[in-house]
Amino acid sequence: MKLGVQALKLVLYSLKYAAGGVCLSTARLDGKTALITGANCGIGRETALDLASRGARVILACRDIEKGEETAAEIRRRVGGAQVEVRELDLADTCSIRAFAQRFLREVNHLHILINNAGVMMCPYMKTADGFEMHLGVNHLGHFLLTYLLIGLLKRSAPARVVVVSSLAHYFGWIRFHDLHSQGSYNSGLAYCQSKLANVLFTRELSHRLTGSNVTVNTLHPGTVRSELVRHSTVMSLLFTLFSMFLKTPREGAQTSIYCAVAEELHSISGKHFSDCAPASIAPQGRCDETARKLWDVSCELLGIEWD
Repeated sequence: MKLGVQALKLVLYSLKYAAGGVCLSTARLDGKTALITGANCGIGRETALDLASRGARVILACRDIEKGEETAAEIRRRVGGAQVEVRELDLADTCSIRAFAQRFLREVNHLHILINNAGVMMCPYMKTADGFEMHLGVNHLGHFLLTYLLIGLLKRSAPARVVVVSSLAHYFGWIRFHDLHSQGSYNSGLAYCQSKLANVLFTRELSHRLTGSNVTVNTLHPGTVRSELVRHSTVMSLLFTLFSMFLKTPREGAQTSIYCAVAEELHSISGKHFSDCAPASIAPQGRCDETARKLWDVSCELLGIEWD
């Protein structure tokens, strides 16, 4: 009997631990505009729902318009008077990113919150429309270009925030400058980790460049979340199914994204990393300014842009 009670306590403790931190901010976002990539499912959808409930105009940037519209309709049903829009964006195609930004800048006057949320994980070797390895192309380069195209609007709308969804996986990543696109060898897990480290390094360098602009940028680890992200890996899908009770729900996984987007105490905090709505450590390779600057320069070269 005692053993059963102890086992139950362990399960309950594990579930509480897995749920992680909760954003306690009650900040309103009336009159504010937020843009969230990959917001048609998972933590992106939950983040959009929360920001809409705070009064923000929320724009869902999705590759799958049909799913995006379904999400927008659900948010409108759950939040009376919700201002939700859906716009097409394929982060695996720089032409799509540029077209999206061009229309966005023409039709939207302010942008206060940009959440770079979309991502791919452990997919088989594929290239984007521009020939980039898929993880690096979508998770890093796609968001790099999107942020570049919208940074002027963010500055004009300041105070503003950029939130970058990274992962604890950045600890296991290295920027392989000699083979960024994994043409010499490919491991889906390592490619994912490299892209998540790139998120952290991008945030580090961007925060330096935004000094004095009243635009902040922070990165976060959402936790291990039950989502569609592992669909490309049979092993990970099986593990996620077996241990689903210990994983975060999308709503729980969205809490740190929401925290970084709205928490009043972060109004001047930039270049930091968060997990469970609290500051978190960054891997040594994610704290190297030289690597961050080099990756920045290489990214600009690959994308054909100049970002001073």
